Amino acid sequence: MLDVRRMQVLRAVVASGSVTAAAANLGYTPSAVSQQIGVLEKEAGIALLERFGRGVRPTAAGRLLTEHAAVIGRQVAEAETALADLRAGRTGQISVRYFATAGADLVAPALARFRTEHPGVRVDLRIADGAPDQEADLTLVVRPRGGGPDSAGDGLRLIHLLDDPYRAVLPKGHPLADRRAAVDLAELAAEPWVGSERPGPCLDAVLEACAAAGFAPDVAVECEEYATAQGFVAAGLGVSLIPLMGLGSRHPNVAVRKVRGPEPVRSIHAAVRESSLSLPAVRGLLAALQEA
Repeated sequence: MLDVRRMQVLRAVVASGSVTAAAANLGYTPSAVSQQIGVLEKEAGIALLERFGRGVRPTAAGRLLTEHAAVIGRQVAEAETALADLRAGRTGQISVRYFATAGADLVAPALARFRTEHPGVRVDLRIADGAPDQEADLTLVVRPRGGGPDSAGDGLRLIHLLDDPYRAVLPKGHPLADRRAAVDLAELAAEPWVGSERPGPCLDAVLEACAAAGFAPDVAVECEEYATAQGFVAAGLGVSLIPLMGLGSRHPNVAVRKVRGPEPVRSIHAAVRESSLSLPAVRGLLAALQEA
């Protein structure tokens, strides 16, 4: 295999017309340059230079390799420039995964800010189920509130973004609907419930809060979509708990009240690949998410 560095030495010799001049330009000794050319000729299996007057000139094979060396030199320079742009966060691509209710209130404003600061970076944004994506640079996930390890395993770092509290969603005519104070969670113990969460950390936050209040919810209607759950509540089929970020579009026939004793909360984190944390673009997006 041809050595790329020796090809650049050959290029310098051809450009200057002599081994001595090339050595001076490269900062080598003439003997070192001659040695490099000799090894390259052995790799090529053919003579690359010939005597010409007081200097040297390339053979047909030497001209061929010199032309390729020039192309390689340009490509290396372009690669160095591209790498510098990537390190500085001016170019590149980052992959982001998010769950549905984080889209409007969190991801959209964060991306708007990010694009003004990093216009040359492409964001591959896709919806996911909330589990860490090992292939993505950053995934929005839900974790239990109140600490836990900073690592999600497999080279992922968990960074807390915000706590998203749940609200009681009641039919408009419900006895608690007109109360201005927060609703005690235990006051909903005897009610039929509209389940709004699929099994996972979001549902766990609801069930743990209900258990702390001394009951398990009697789920009359199962639903895994917040807008649909509001429709069932509006129809009088039960009450529900929905996180604040899931209440962006409120049904006109429901009342939303704060909850206490305790207040269920889901904790939203960014699961970031450890190797991606060194990229300015990823750090910039993380900062934009924290700001949003």
